[in-house]
Amino acid sequence: MADVQLSQTKQGQPRSSAAGTIWLIQAFTGVLLVFLLLLHMIAHHFVVEGSLRNFEQVIDYISNPLIFTITIIFLIVVTIHAMLGMRAIILDLNVSPSTRRVVDWAAVIIGIIAIAYGIWLEVVLVSM
Repeated sequence: MADVQLSQTKQGQPRSSAAGTIWLIQAFTGVLLVFLLLLHMIAHHFVVEGSLRNFEQVIDYISNPLIFTITIIFLIVVTIHAMLGMRAIILDLNVSPSTRRVVDWAAVIIGIIAIAYGIWLEVVLVSM
């Protein structure tokens, strides 16, 4: 049976505790997404007569502070989960440390832009 050392990288360097923390964050956001998606589906689709809202009804509905907050939380959680997932896929290609830093920063920047745009859009819609 081959010796497997889970606490070291291929290069023999110890893994940082940040890797475990990032994995836990991604796992936590994944579980949270199941709950938030279920809540979203119920709130936006299953409690509506005819299963669809028109534009004005959607605007009225998301103007509710509770729904607005849930939508923003959903946006933040899905963006974090997506950025960590893309980061994991790229790092699975065993990229160089410099590429890893670029990937890390790109994920952070793209995530911040996506969250900021989503919040801005939500605020604009609610203020209509």
